[in-house]
Amino acid sequence: MISVQSEKSIRYLTRTVFFFLWSFVGLAQTPDVIRAEYMLMPRNDSDAELSRMKLLVNVPIKVRDSNNVILGAEYNRLAYNLERELPFSSAGLKQFHVLDFNMAYVWKFNPNWRFIGVVTPRLASTLTNPLENGDFSVNATVGFFKEKKNIDKPMILVLGVAYNSTVALRIPLPIFYYERRFSKSWSFVVGIPKTGMKFHLKERHQFQTEFIFDGYYVNLQNNIVLPNTVSASSVSSSAALVTVGYQFRLAANTFIYAYAGHTVFQDGVLRDADRNDIFTLNDNPSLYFRTGFRIGL
Repeated sequence: MISVQSEKSIRYLTRTVFFFLWSFVGLAQTPDVIRAEYMLMPRNDSDAELSRMKLLVNVPIKVRDSNNVILGAEYNRLAYNLERELPFSSAGLKQFHVLDFNMAYVWKFNPNWRFIGVVTPRLASTLTNPLENGDFSVNATVGFFKEKKNIDKPMILVLGVAYNSTVALRIPLPIFYYERRFSKSWSFVVGIPKTGMKFHLKERHQFQTEFIFDGYYVNLQNNIVLPNTVSASSVSSSAALVTVGYQFRLAANTFIYAYAGHTVFQDGVLRDADRNDIFTLNDNPSLYFRTGFRIGL
């Protein structure tokens, strides 16, 4: 039987690893030029419902032979509906905003390998007041990207480290991603934040199973004071999910997709100024739906 203290330690470690690797999602795969996406986690036993609108634009700029600078932005608007009775007002938890500015340099130093450096200034806030220092953070990722495309069994390999300034343990963590097509119809992905299998049907249709991480961290501009007088200055959520989905290729590098799944675990909490958990908002299982449109590089 796991003790309460051990359970808290496991949850803290999981969340720390998650927030480091969340900023790595775009590095492990070919970045999208345009993405528009809607996600819904319907109401669960915590009386919590979460929806998210995502808009992303990246502009690749070629410099020096095969090298590229990528400039872009990603905006996420999260609507959080928590209907159960709480010992404080939930008015400040209704809507969250996360805006990333992506600045990446890609150096192709041999035919198969690239060096990638990414700096991501981030605004994550409730935006109920004028901007303040706690709304801003910086994430950074460096790594090496290997890709073989025009072969019978194409592959992608990424090795690197990621730094995230929103976690209490501010040290770089290693990252790993490996994707390989091992037959005409099948490929697999091993890594974090995504592991799964893909079935390719006539190149335009793709079915996929995934084990993924998802979540957010947001500064609360209006602190929430709990009955024990402890003040919450931020809110965060991390979730591990199993999903199945379908992707259809409309044209070269242009896709529509839809996924459905269920959480393996979910942990939404209020945090104090030292990033300690002080109140659990949502730790019950939930369904998960995601659909969107994207254009890749």
